[in-house]
Amino acid sequence: MTFPFSRTLTCAALTAGLSFSSAIAMADTVLTMSSWAPATSTLSSEFLNGFAEDVARVTDDRVTVRILPAALGAPAQHYELARKGIADITWGNLTYEPERFKVMWFCELPMSGESGEAASVALWRTYDTFLKDLPVFEGTHMLAVSLFGGADVHAAHKALVAPEDFRNQKIRMGNPLQKTLLENMGAVPVAAPATKAFELIDSGVIDASLHPIESVLGFGLQDALPYTTEVEGGFYDAMFFLTINQRKWDGISEEDRAAISEISGEALSAKWGAFWDRENATAREKLVAMGHTFAKPEPALNEMILKVRTDFLDQWYADGPDFGLPNAKEVVTYFESNYTELAGAAQ
Repeated sequence: MTFPFSRTLTCAALTAGLSFSSAIAMADTVLTMSSWAPATSTLSSEFLNGFAEDVARVTDDRVTVRILPAALGAPAQHYELARKGIADITWGNLTYEPERFKVMWFCELPMSGESGEAASVALWRTYDTFLKDLPVFEGTHMLAVSLFGGADVHAAHKALVAPEDFRNQKIRMGNPLQKTLLENMGAVPVAAPATKAFELIDSGVIDASLHPIESVLGFGLQDALPYTTEVEGGFYDAMFFLTINQRKWDGISEEDRAAISEISGEALSAKWGAFWDRENATAREKLVAMGHTFAKPEPALNEMILKVRTDFLDQWYADGPDFGLPNAKEVVTYFESNYTELAGAAQ
């Protein structure tokens, strides 16, 4: 049975869809976006779709973004998809290609900050000041960068709050930076995508998994991982990019590039970081209501995490000249000072 209001909504949706299709048909430039986020996710419905709508709005529909119905490759391939022009716009995580983008390692370390918005703006400013002209970024024009504002370790059997709690614990992780972090803490890293976390826990392969708070609910892990350890500044972080093929960007009129630039860069990075802040806060409130356990690390664990961070950065500084960043320490100082200023102003 179809209720009257359902018919109204269906007609409205069809009208909106036809209007959007008409706008694309009349656009001077149509930009294709490959996204590996499910269409039903809030990242798609709120952030990516919102960006597409804003591009059409500020260019009076001369430029439109068409999000493809299916991703053109795996998440780790998405920067290259944009660089080669296979898709015009893509998003992803640069440290999915860790050796290629070693210049970005500094922002994913523990204790980097709890405000996604402040961290994302600080990262954009750092990228724009020190990194954008490096050869590794040739072929694309960066539209935004983003950080979660800290993510956590979530466990199946008990809260991990002391150094000894990590010893021999099998913990799912997503990239080599997290692998190094866990190994230095005595844990056993298990490489697997976040989408496999439930299966790995259910089969007893892992004891814990690394995720931002929002992903615990997003991946349905609230019953499988009922214990969360919240490290001040985050147990780790993850940086994201939204980029466009350089040739495609250069082919857009100067007027429309200027209009899109007004809504991208620092402004879009701030918007993306604020999106993660809302998602994480909402998820945390829901988990608290469900009786989820949130624990704080004991001082000895905080000291160990801080030492891992410090040792990692010292090695990264030393390797800086090898990956084109002889001023690596200056980069981190700039990022941290901007984050501190922005986070303090938001309080």
